[in-house]
Amino acid sequence: MRKLFGVEGTAPQIGPARPAHRPAVATAGRRWQAASVTEERNVLGEPLEPCGTDPMTGFFRDGCCSTGPEDVGSHTVCAVVTAAFLAHQQRVGNDLSTPRPEYRFPGLVPGDRWCVVAVRWLQAHREGAAAPVVLASTHRRALEIIPIEALREHAVDVPADPGSLG
Repeated sequence: MRKLFGVEGTAPQIGPARPAHRPAVATAGRRWQAASVTEERNVLGEPLEPCGTDPMTGFFRDGCCSTGPEDVGSHTVCAVVTAAFLAHQQRVGNDLSTPRPEYRFPGLVPGDRWCVVAVRWLQAHREGAAAPVVLASTHRRALEIIPIEALREHAVDVPADPGSLG
């Protein structure tokens, strides 16, 4: 388990409440977890797959790039962050490397899978610093901002254990 804010485990529940359109079930260590993501679709038109759980990503910190009306930033792109992407984001005022416990945000390192804001990913793409994207885990609402061709240009398949890539 990844250390979060200097201790192992999950952060306390802070942040938005679970939206009504996503059923919730109780789980150990968390107040809620999505019971199903089948009603949400990815950019390929298929059921939305999880993006990442170490660290726990998603606007709702459920591991998925789910979205709803309260997600005004549209955290819908499942990116495998790179050093170049993190540096770009910091240059444009979006520091993704520094932990922010008040948002249950651990700070990212290259290789982490994270649901990033669609407009920020598009900005990085236009400036030559886009992170690779997991299409099966990228919410279809990202297409309201990003052309599918741009996402496909940076598409990757990520194995369950990225360490297996060598």
